[in-house]
Amino acid sequence: MTRAATIAAMWIALIALPWWLPLIGGYTALGSKVLIYAIATMGLNLVLGFTGGLSFGQAAYFGLGGYGAGMTLKYLVPSTPLAILIGTLVGGLAATILGPLVMRRRGIYFAMITIAIGQLFYFVIVRWNEVTGGEDGLAGFGRQDIHLGNVVIPLTDVNFYYLVLLCFTVAVAVMWTLLQSPLGHTWVAIRENRRRLQFLGVRPERYVWASFAIAGFITAFAGTLNALLFNFTSPQDLHWILSGDFVIMIVLGGMRSFFGPLIGVIIFVVAQDYLSSLTDNWMTFIGLIFVLIVLLFPRGVFGIFDRRAKIA
Repeated sequence: MTRAATIAAMWIALIALPWWLPLIGGYTALGSKVLIYAIATMGLNLVLGFTGGLSFGQAAYFGLGGYGAGMTLKYLVPSTPLAILIGTLVGGLAATILGPLVMRRRGIYFAMITIAIGQLFYFVIVRWNEVTGGEDGLAGFGRQDIHLGNVVIPLTDVNFYYLVLLCFTVAVAVMWTLLQSPLGHTWVAIRENRRRLQFLGVRPERYVWASFAIAGFITAFAGTLNALLFNFTSPQDLHWILSGDFVIMIVLGGMRSFFGPLIGVIIFVVAQDYLSSLTDNWMTFIGLIFVLIVLLFPRGVFGIFDRRAKIA
């Protein structure tokens, strides 16, 4: 009952966020950014926390989703839903196609090949100046109002937040269903004892591929929303540094819990927004927060509230 009440309170707080966040010095776009990064990190956590693969190239699919959405709006058709769909497919299919390159790797080799793939996409985006804008990023597009028959929904900051919240809800429902399915339990089995699973006649590589591909689609989905939030996307959205930030957020919140990445995102993004307004050395303080949490709470902040917070 306590867990259910906590989750219910979380959803109520998210629904009412545009009203209470400005009262404590925040703004609606900050809430949208938190939910977008939460989608991305919870998607990555399918690979990191539940399958046991450390991916340092997940920002590539986040950025590809953003560029897919932005280029759709700028060069193809001014449609927000279509931009989200195409961007998600671009990033997700890239992860699916490249999955066989990483599915047999483990440990540091898994991490290194994912970061290499991510940097490959980064340099393609930087060099393709005529289409992507190169190092200056892709601008000149904007999120469009949504037309539902005769009803037009203008995507103001508040309305866009609720669109992001709807997308977050859908992504959470999909990931929760997957983790409760035999597929999700197989991912956890791979994380716990890959060799024993092989002795049982299961081929873990296929399930790692599935985890990597699904995480790619979810992260690209988040990337499309990020591009629409700022009406801009840049090569930094594909850089390995952002991938490292995603990993830090997951570890902060608790990588073996479902909602742990959300807690980590809140800590990281809010601290970043506040500290960067005070000092140029805000990353130093982020690093100190990260070290303290890892030392004091090895299972992440979420483990403080629920020591049994893991699906396994």
